[in-house]
Amino acid sequence: MLSSKKIRKELQGSSVISDRVIQYIHEEGFLKIWVPEKYGGLGYRFEEGLKALFAWAETDGSFGWMLTLCAGANYFSRNMKPEVAALLFSHAETCFGGSGMVGGTAEKQSDNTYLINGIWNFATGAPHLTHFTLNAKITENGKPITDKDGNEMIRSFIIPKGQAEIIPNWKSMGMKATGTYSFTIKNVAVSEEFSFIYDTFFTNDILDSIPFRVFADLTLLVNYLGMASHFIEEAVLLRPEINFKNFTESVEKHLKKVLNIAREVEDRLGDHKEISEDQQNEIHQYGVDLVQQLSHQVLAVYTQLGIRATDRNSAIYQIFCDYFTAAMHANFRLSADEQNFSF
Repeated sequence: MLSSKKIRKELQGSSVISDRVIQYIHEEGFLKIWVPEKYGGLGYRFEEGLKALFAWAETDGSFGWMLTLCAGANYFSRNMKPEVAALLFSHAETCFGGSGMVGGTAEKQSDNTYLINGIWNFATGAPHLTHFTLNAKITENGKPITDKDGNEMIRSFIIPKGQAEIIPNWKSMGMKATGTYSFTIKNVAVSEEFSFIYDTFFTNDILDSIPFRVFADLTLLVNYLGMASHFIEEAVLLRPEINFKNFTESVEKHLKKVLNIAREVEDRLGDHKEISEDQQNEIHQYGVDLVQQLSHQVLAVYTQLGIRATDRNSAIYQIFCDYFTAAMHANFRLSADEQNFSF
């Protein structure tokens, strides 16, 4: 077993998650927290999984982010036909990952297959994936297929890693070890069996009923809180004379609130009640506000740490860069129209 301390040491200054850490991830089954037990997964409840994601992000930003997004992609086991999911997840090292963007096309063929072409960006964990997930526009004879409302039809596909070309183009200041690369697919034929639709499930579980927006919001929030917790831990070591107690207590308070929301969501769904649009909006706005406040406070603390905190080889600098790279994720980012840039 690798302790948090050992994982931090392995990933300090690293541009890739080491083979040793990847082996540990597979041994512990971390990538399968959302995979049902019947497919060999851990079948975590929502609150239980969020606690794990927080702890992993608190250990290291890249470690937590890669696990969050790849375990999140493995969640799609629930959207696949049972025989296909059972086949894919019979392997201990199965790891999905990909892009939520619509980056290409899936040309419908006469033999119940689709010919995939395109390029997709920001596939976290790319070097460690066994399968890429992607969204593509469905076409026939080169023309988009539309639904009854005139909207272009989108479908998600699962492609074995060997049929994708990875483009190692991650140049960001933080999250350097996540392996968040682009990938391209060229004329790859995929059976319809290896495609899925986000809101169609073949399992019968409360987790299936959690709105994707809520699932995404809370899994990302615990990452920000975990990195913030690690950040303040290192800040105390640099400036022990400063009282950062309020920051620490705020992280603990908001983590507790996120976990309470997760519990309430599952309880409500367990009572066969829906999570209304208004409730989803309320959860999302809480996330937006929290990330804004947290970002300001991380920056405020950083400016108190002195020149040593700018050492590119230091833990605090890595956490700072990881946090603000992750905070660029579009999920909670306010539009420019909502900002007042005066000072």
